[in-house]
Amino acid sequence: MLRNMTLGSYYPVDSAIHRLDPRVKMIAVLIYLVSLFLFSNFYGYIAVSVFLITVIIISKVPVPFIFKGMKTIVFLLIFTSFFNLFFTDGEVLWEWRFIKITYQGIYQAVFMAMRLLYLVVGSSMLTYTTTPGQLTEAIESLFGWLKVFRVPVHDFAMMMSLALRFIPLLLSEMNRIIDAQSARGADLDSGGIIKKMKGFVSIIVPLLVSATRRAYELGLAMEARCYGYSSKNTKLRPLHYRICDIMMFPLMAVYIVGIVWAGRL
Repeated sequence: MLRNMTLGSYYPVDSAIHRLDPRVKMIAVLIYLVSLFLFSNFYGYIAVSVFLITVIIISKVPVPFIFKGMKTIVFLLIFTSFFNLFFTDGEVLWEWRFIKITYQGIYQAVFMAMRLLYLVVGSSMLTYTTTPGQLTEAIESLFGWLKVFRVPVHDFAMMMSLALRFIPLLLSEMNRIIDAQSARGADLDSGGIIKKMKGFVSIIVPLLVSATRRAYELGLAMEARCYGYSSKNTKLRPLHYRICDIMMFPLMAVYIVGIVWAGRL
């Protein structure tokens, strides 16, 4: 399961979604996340599914790559569905002692599991189609007005960019550690939960050491390049809205109207 983590990774391919302004993509993702809470029936999920499938097709990101990292949230999906299934009052369909399954519980379990899955997939599309550098520039541009209140927007954007940039590096380092431990005879896939937790310790300790070393080396590299000594920073490629970027805003408005309409059915 640890090898299949792709969340936070960038998928390099030339598509219309990749070429969009990162600020537009961030706003679109925020609108998408809010829209998931604007309906309480499955008609809304039909509209969201059409929108999300369209985005995935246009982005050219392979579906197996997207759902490859979903294995990491399987436990959270099961945990959420379990509590909604057995602890929701309503019309009882099956009962044994203190355990009961209701029609409303089944509906709520499926509904919440789908919402969680759509939240993860939709938000992951932002990192799949946007580089960490573009995300940094988008955050700094969208929240630049906070500089009036002396908020270090650039520093916060840089920290977020470095966190996203470290995700694929740490995943690659983790896979290397797993291969090294397996070559030494460690069995990390079989056994009970206790044995797997002990095997996980042999992975997390060297991974933390490697991450600390990388962070220290990155700090030295930034200091050697005089990062933070200048209050005025220039951009190699400044962000500019194009016609296709501006056209996305009315499309977002149409999407929200469609979600609200579907939620009232």
